[in-house]
Amino acid sequence: MNIDLRKYLQQNHNQLTWKERIQIAANIILALSRVHDENAIHRDLHSGNILFSIIDNGFFISDLGFCGPADKPLKSIYGNLPYIAPEVFIGKEQTFKTDIYSIAMLMWEISSGQPPFINYEHNYELTMNIVNGIRPKIVPGTPLEHKNLIIQCWDADSSKRPDSDTLLNEIDRLINLYYQTKSNELLTQLEEDNNNNLEINIVSSLENYTSSTSKLHQFEDLPEPRNATEGNNLLVIYFLVNCLKSINVCINYIILTKIIEELEGNKLF
Repeated sequence: MNIDLRKYLQQNHNQLTWKERIQIAANIILALSRVHDENAIHRDLHSGNILFSIIDNGFFISDLGFCGPADKPLKSIYGNLPYIAPEVFIGKEQTFKTDIYSIAMLMWEISSGQPPFINYEHNYELTMNIVNGIRPKIVPGTPLEHKNLIIQCWDADSSKRPDSDTLLNEIDRLINLYYQTKSNELLTQLEEDNNNNLEINIVSSLENYTSSTSKLHQFEDLPEPRNATEGNNLLVIYFLVNCLKSINVCINYIILTKIIEELEGNKLF
């Protein structure tokens, strides 16, 4: 019997050590590197098609129907929105590096125990946020080197993301470091604190999580992808927007974005 990664984390996340979380990520990265070694791109990686085999006690990638030669273009954007690389939204072809972006979201999900952007509608607004560099907040207590790998993998500039072999080597090195230094023992208290904070959130959030499947997307007039730091106060603006929305203030996101661009052009930020 197999269960997907999303259900596995829902059932087991609060018992996982950081070493185990990183090992899960390593298993998935190894599986992806084998896909890439065949000169294929998965194109639709998310926690619903990463399966855990109880018999083999390991993870593998499923739903390879959208795999194909790396140079084969696809006209439609198909996927689970939070896992889609920002450059794909503006019409660029999917590449090995778009799979790496999806891996970053999976690494974050394994760290947090819940899907990225779980409380947001999968719509134009979320897409605009992703293109403008908004990413999930790194989970407190995440080992520094693991955090750095996640950040590299979800960089808005695809050329700065590592390839699957490099990423596999880096995460294997991190696992070996744990075994050599027994760092896992040093993180026990951090894990307990984090798990206590996450336990209620994981269950309550997943009960309302419905946007869990891949589908066709089509968006127009999106800007070039960038990292949030390039937008100066973009994160602050994003926070204020959601505060206003929480008190039912109507916001035209397209107009807001144009205002932000105008202010940045005049160096008012």
